[in-house]
Amino acid sequence: MEEEIKKVLADVRPSLQADGGDVEYVGFDEKTGIVKVKLQGACSHCPMSTLTLKEGIGRVLKSKIVGVTDIEAV
Repeated sequence: MEEEIKKVLADVRPSLQADGGDVEYVGFDEKTGIVKVKLQGACSHCPMSTLTLKEGIGRVLKSKIVGVTDIEAV
């Protein structure tokens, strides 16, 4: 599961990097289905980071990986 998550994050990473940001995989809770990530660069303090996290990265993860229910920044 971890490798699948990292692959999807690698797919969305160029979009984040184009705006000066990035995302780092932190972990996955199999019981809750929550992926934990750390937003970096411009994404770490951007006012739109919650939208990027939930509607961007989270939506892609949930659509591509069964078992992922949510995403959380740590």
